[in-house]
Amino acid sequence: MAAVIDTDVAIIGAGPVGLFAVFECGMLRMKSVVIDALEAVGGQCTALYPEKPIYDIPAHPAVSAADLIGNLEQQIAPFSPVFLLGRRVETLVREDDGLVLGTSAGETIRCKAVIIAAGAGAFGPNRPPLDGLAGYEAGGGVRYMVSRREEMRGKRVVIAGGGDSAVDWALSLKDVAARVTVVHRRPKFRAAPETAAQLDAAAARGEIDMAIPYQLHGLKGDGATLEAVTIATLKGEERDIPADHLLAFFGLSMELGPIADWGLGLDRHHIAVEPATCATNVDGVFAVGDIATYPGKLKLILQGFSEAAMAAHAIHPRVFPGEALHFEYSTSKGVPGS
Repeated sequence: MAAVIDTDVAIIGAGPVGLFAVFECGMLRMKSVVIDALEAVGGQCTALYPEKPIYDIPAHPAVSAADLIGNLEQQIAPFSPVFLLGRRVETLVREDDGLVLGTSAGETIRCKAVIIAAGAGAFGPNRPPLDGLAGYEAGGGVRYMVSRREEMRGKRVVIAGGGDSAVDWALSLKDVAARVTVVHRRPKFRAAPETAAQLDAAAARGEIDMAIPYQLHGLKGDGATLEAVTIATLKGEERDIPADHLLAFFGLSMELGPIADWGLGLDRHHIAVEPATCATNVDGVFAVGDIATYPGKLKLILQGFSEAAMAAHAIHPRVFPGEALHFEYSTSKGVPGS
């Protein structure tokens, strides 16, 4: 018989913002159930770049994505959240005393409120349109993430893309790879200005090769083991770069899945919310993190953390109707149960 779980708040998404929402709810004495389609907590941090350094977390000059998730898990442990991993939330139904969610694994979750912290939604890499791509993906020559930096030690690495992931990994791998070549179709990168400047400086020192303006054109090898990446200019001028690995960072394809059918106010794969509470147009449903949008929104983890706190405080009256919430700093109240 499928499980029926009663909780105060159901949190969809176990990335960093979803995990911090557990903490903020817990500080207000609200119990949480966390549901995620991935088999492990951490969202994109765990699935796509566990060793990638993150520089904009307050009090951490640099922290790896894996360490950030580990710290968040430790922070929420006192609240004993229930994790339902490897399944999706399929249905949302309103009842007189709250909301009822149904998962793809058959569980029923009864709650007073829902926080959607699903990041980019269900995601997968945008793949370059290259002949024979699947074979080289299977052989490990073409990748869309780096699980361990050491996997690239002594390897010839071609990185394609112009965003933060491409620039960050070029800087991270230049000290372990035999050679790093960055392929981009124009000189300007979409990365953070500081890291883009670091890339330029590393290229000037000869630590990174820059193939600009080029784009991917083909793959060479035996169909499974990569030997070279063919690149071409817009004029059709081609050249081959010897390579053991191609890291293609062209962003993620986003899909909201069943959430898209819940009647939420959608804005190009994002959910519109009230900035002060992160409430959606569906009563009792809130959205935080990258999936939430409003005027002035910044796609930063730290802003998602702030949104988690605002959503938790807005939910409190639903869980404890008629009870006044007197705000206290964590330094004075501590962690409940500690």
